[in-house]
Amino acid sequence: MSSLEDRGEVGVPVATAPSSSSAGLGVGAAGAGLEAGPGGPGVQGGQEQADQEPDPDAPPKKRVRLLQEGEAGKLEERLYVVLCCTVCLDLPKASVYQTDCNVRVDLPMSSFYQCTNGHLMCAGCFIHLLADARLKEEQATCPNCRCEISKSLCCRNLAVEKAVSELPCECSFCLKLFPRSVLERHQKEECQDRVTVCKYKRIGCPWKGPFHELTVHEAECCHPTKTGNELMGILDEMDQSHRKEMQLYSGIFSLLCFEKIGFTEVQFRPYRTDDFITRLYYETPRFTVLNQTWVLKARVNDSERNPNLSCKRTLSFQLILKSKINSALECSYLLLKGPYDDVKIKPVIYHYVFSNDANETDYMPLPIIDSIECNKLLAAKNINLRLFIFQIQK
Repeated sequence: MSSLEDRGEVGVPVATAPSSSSAGLGVGAAGAGLEAGPGGPGVQGGQEQADQEPDPDAPPKKRVRLLQEGEAGKLEERLYVVLCCTVCLDLPKASVYQTDCNVRVDLPMSSFYQCTNGHLMCAGCFIHLLADARLKEEQATCPNCRCEISKSLCCRNLAVEKAVSELPCECSFCLKLFPRSVLERHQKEECQDRVTVCKYKRIGCPWKGPFHELTVHEAECCHPTKTGNELMGILDEMDQSHRKEMQLYSGIFSLLCFEKIGFTEVQFRPYRTDDFITRLYYETPRFTVLNQTWVLKARVNDSERNPNLSCKRTLSFQLILKSKINSALECSYLLLKGPYDDVKIKPVIYHYVFSNDANETDYMPLPIIDSIECNKLLAAKNINLRLFIFQIQK
């Protein structure tokens, strides 16, 4: 009969065999494992098997890091849904903030406004809602909860603007993602795929291409080697466009030399016509310039029936002389933006000869840049501009 140690030696390999069913050998295997001790071969074999099998309890740091990477995209998508405008369901292009307390750059059209119930509207949609309400003679309301909105009732949400400025946005040139706060600078100055023009464009080079190809093109461009006769036609076209720009400024400078010059701040107030289908128009209170009484009127889209259905919106104005005059009054006049408004107006000089029979000018277009500027004016409670009148003496 073998000893307990012999049975333990025999029991070690038998215990590891899966087909073994002997209880005595099982006990012998357990005894062998106990005799092997902490540093014995039985414990080492168990550790090797544990290392080979996948451990369900991974290290906490790896699991947390992997979850964060997996949730990053989902979090951005959820923030996009939460922070988007309730009208256009989109985010503004950029919101720029400087960390320096002395310098802060804020793009107005990237602002976010909120109604009294907290629903968000981007600046473009907010202004458009107010302009539509003015055209339809209705109270502007939030498209989500239908509460009243106005510039006095709604306020900007700076926290949302800062959060949106950190959300990623795709560059339209290189298709890489950048925070919205730096996207505009990247597209204008840093992107190697941004569209640029040749430095010899001024002498007729029509090349346009990605920035990283600019150096190669300029080294091979043939326009610097053209003769003077070939460049004369291009320079003539440039002189013509430059001459048109200078004509306006020279005209203004010549008007400033006149003896009788008058200007005043005018305020256009909204009114409705008495027609069955009322139309919006603007009119100023009577004002006095050059010892004469005047009135300004303005209309939207030349009194189009439903200007609220049009995406392109314009304003035209008319100058009316209310005083009686003894002789013809020849004047030049122009409208500029008021001192406290941010509307962009290109100065245009108009000319008219007033008399008692012809005391109203034709409706002339207000030289605003685009429909967005027109919506800004329509969304305001009143339109504040500055009128200059120059009397031409023969």
